[in-house]
Amino acid sequence: MQKELVEQAFRAEAEALGAAIAGLTDGEWARATRCEPWTAVELLSHVRVAVGRVEAMLAAPEPERAEVDAVGYYRPDERFDAAANSARIALARGTAGEGADPVGEFGRTWREVAASFGTEAGTRVVRTRHGDPMLLTEFMITRVVELVVHGLDLADALGRPAWLTDQASDVLEALLLTAADGASVRAALGWDRATLLRKATGRAELDEAEQAEVKRAGITWLTLG
Repeated sequence: MQKELVEQAFRAEAEALGAAIAGLTDGEWARATRCEPWTAVELLSHVRVAVGRVEAMLAAPEPERAEVDAVGYYRPDERFDAAANSARIALARGTAGEGADPVGEFGRTWREVAASFGTEAGTRVVRTRHGDPMLLTEFMITRVVELVVHGLDLADALGRPAWLTDQASDVLEALLLTAADGASVRAALGWDRATLLRKATGRAELDEAEQAEVKRAGITWLTLG
């Protein structure tokens, strides 16, 4: 996928998320999310930490070549086992209270990452914390995934319409659908973009007819923690 498209999607979705959560009350930050046991503020902390990992990766030595793409990053191994999930939960809960301005902290983090990404060549390779050598662009696709799926989780927890951007939706549809385009799948099922991504990431159930259409579309099921 072209670096420019991923960069545009990352910036657009991060900007939309930040705008949507600006001005939340203490009660709204404390709402439960489907990503148990996280509250809304803890889920945002997880997203901020996940996005912010890019800076340390860029500061580390560059691997010789990329060996894993964005789909391969979500393979079902120890990175999503019980121990890893427990550590992920604890980290988000521990960092949620680090600042009095969670929206501001998120905004500073994603803008720093976007600026760094923008200066790197499309051939730049990084190593993830799991040891995967990846093109930076492929890893940034996974950061768009984080922004989108957890943006949907936050919107649902807050009882608000999804703020999903077209740019980010295009990136995820290209990642998830291998035999059809998102527009044709959405048209066949009468879904909007948010519904497609909720269904494709296990955030909403599929009925029998929907399962058949999704199978026809060649969906890639990602392992998500």
